[in-house]
Amino acid sequence: MKDITQDFGTLYHPLSALVFYQTKGNNKYTYVEHFDMDKNGNPVNAHPLTEREAKVLAKALNTKKEKSKAFLKSNGILPTNVLHINPSENGMVLWYTKPRKVKMFFTESLEIPNGTAKVPALLWYASKQSLIVFALEKDHRPTENTVLFHAPFFNFYEDGHVCMGTVDINIKNSASVEEFMQAWESYFFNSYYSHLVNEHNPIKGNCVSLWKDLIGTHKAFPKAVLKNTNKTIKTIL
Repeated sequence: MKDITQDFGTLYHPLSALVFYQTKGNNKYTYVEHFDMDKNGNPVNAHPLTEREAKVLAKALNTKKEKSKAFLKSNGILPTNVLHINPSENGMVLWYTKPRKVKMFFTESLEIPNGTAKVPALLWYASKQSLIVFALEKDHRPTENTVLFHAPFFNFYEDGHVCMGTVDINIKNSASVEEFMQAWESYFFNSYYSHLVNEHNPIKGNCVSLWKDLIGTHKAFPKAVLKNTNKTIKTIL
């Protein structure tokens, strides 16, 4: 006979076994017995499960805790534009970006050409599933008392939530804080602006005219058109 065990891949050998015993009746008591395995796979050395053995087992089974430790962990020194992190299972990160030029996309119905334009400083507040964005009047690092303005874009609800439409959001469970922020900014600026949600106009004036005037130019974003939300960072945390 030919020995084909080398073709099986990784072999796992029995190391130990647990047997759970439980009493009958309303008030049930549970007892756990631990067995070692001999070289033939037979249970030997029966003894009550020790506290040390229980801790080793719990650590091996607690994969969820290990994953949550990796989620929203920085790759190095925490980025200076991060304002707040809540590394829960759903995750929440608050950060800001300074004024910059970005590529923007619009649906044909808006009759605004795709292209680059300068946007104001922005405040981002995101979880794994949702994104809130506000505009900032000042370019420096905000504080909890910084006044928030409506983000001057299409596809926004009045409370600052972004309507992502058909964009497939996929934030990894192991995403670092840098990857998390980069992913959301990419989702936001690489999606198509299409409409005013519930007729919410986020600026003073005409939103279509504003972006028609800015796209493809080097003009600074006109902060005078920003609308105050009467909120501060402290009120949204």
